[in-house]
Amino acid sequence: MAKLNINGKLRDVQAEPDTPLLWVIREQVGLTGTKYGCGVAQCGACSVHLNGQVMRSCSIPLSAIKPTDKIVTIEGLSARQSHPVQLAWAAVDVPQCGYCQSGQIMAAAALLKANPQPSDAQIDEAMTNICRCGTYQRIRAAVHMAAEIGPSGKSGKSNRAAAALDASSTQAKV
Repeated sequence: MAKLNINGKLRDVQAEPDTPLLWVIREQVGLTGTKYGCGVAQCGACSVHLNGQVMRSCSIPLSAIKPTDKIVTIEGLSARQSHPVQLAWAAVDVPQCGYCQSGQIMAAAALLKANPQPSDAQIDEAMTNICRCGTYQRIRAAVHMAAEIGPSGKSGKSNRAAAALDASSTQAKV
């Protein structure tokens, strides 16, 4: 039996040591926001944060995870989908089919934590997840908007970022 810290909760899971973390998260823990895409760590649909770093969970065996490691999935990024990246994603209407979006959001959140004001080139370099629908321009726009919103959740820059915050506060009251 393995102990995992997922989204701030300690969980006991029973799986073979070579089981990919993705399947432990989805099948053992029941968190299905992290998606299976390719199984070879190329597409990024399975991206999670492991100790603050974005990682492709399909390629991490359960045996590589220590009980002290902190795993964050899309479900644990924010309590009410109020993370600046999630707000910007909704405001820019990034998803088309949406399948890759949880991994894209996790990658963008990790990027902004490491670099709060990335350039287009830095976004392109960091955002290596594949989007079969080709929403890369909207992804880049949403990353810039999330940077404007910032970790405080308050935008002092663009009207579009302020509108994203207003829409999220209206949703929270409903």
